[in-house]
Amino acid sequence: MLKVKNAKEMVLEIVQGDPLFVVLQHTPLEEILYNDAYLADIDEAKHYTIAEVASWFNSTDAMLRYYLKPFEQYIFDNTTPSANGNIRLNLPAIVKLRMILLLKDEYRVKGIKLLLGIDDNGQLLKHQITATTSDTEELSHKVAVLGNVLHQMMQTGLFQFVPDDGHETLQVNINEDFFAHTIQQETLALKQENDHLQQQIFELQENSVKDIVQKIRERHIENEIVSTLRTEALQQFTVNNKVGFFAKMFKSSEIEMEKEQFVLRYISQHLEERLEVALNDYYEK
Repeated sequence: MLKVKNAKEMVLEIVQGDPLFVVLQHTPLEEILYNDAYLADIDEAKHYTIAEVASWFNSTDAMLRYYLKPFEQYIFDNTTPSANGNIRLNLPAIVKLRMILLLKDEYRVKGIKLLLGIDDNGQLLKHQITATTSDTEELSHKVAVLGNVLHQMMQTGLFQFVPDDGHETLQVNINEDFFAHTIQQETLALKQENDHLQQQIFELQENSVKDIVQKIRERHIENEIVSTLRTEALQQFTVNNKVGFFAKMFKSSEIEMEKEQFVLRYISQHLEERLEVALNDYYEK
């Protein structure tokens, strides 16, 4: 029986050098492959029915049979699944089927066939079988590296992978539409950002000039009002505080202090009201 702690190790023994595993590596799907619940209880020596495997993968018998048929040589290593037609799968076959199910949404049957090197007759190409069954660490490493590079290239959308007519290989073409669209989008985005920055600079400059002019005018209005209030205050102080000649001589310092205090109180009392009226008149013009 498989121990939970050894599930990853046992799966890796089966999938090393496998082209589907190369695509799964370093993606979230790799962890799913190691952590399926069935690995905790499966018996490596036993074979399991389609119904049992389907229940493990939350699938149906019909779906599993659909994905088994085009990949029989790959899943069962060129052996007959069952003599009486009742298909039964051992652990390596289940793991391979699981990888197909994990990749089916992204690659479909046609794409998985291309990854495995299966021709239109469902036959595995000889050189592909050799590559996937090699036990040398160097070859496995090279396959893994090349598979990761191919996977990353496919994810960018910049390349198109199509079967080369008359040959059992993939032809890699530059996706010119994607390239042109990307450049066009980036150029448009840069232009829009530049226009936005230019507009912001213009508005800041325009607002800055307006603010300066406005503050100068407001300060001028305030100074005029203060001057007027000071004149009014002096006039009122003179009227309200008439003193003789000799009093002025002997009390000049005291009188000047009282006068300044009177002027300051007068300006403080009336400045806000007069300034508000003057500014409203200015902005309404």
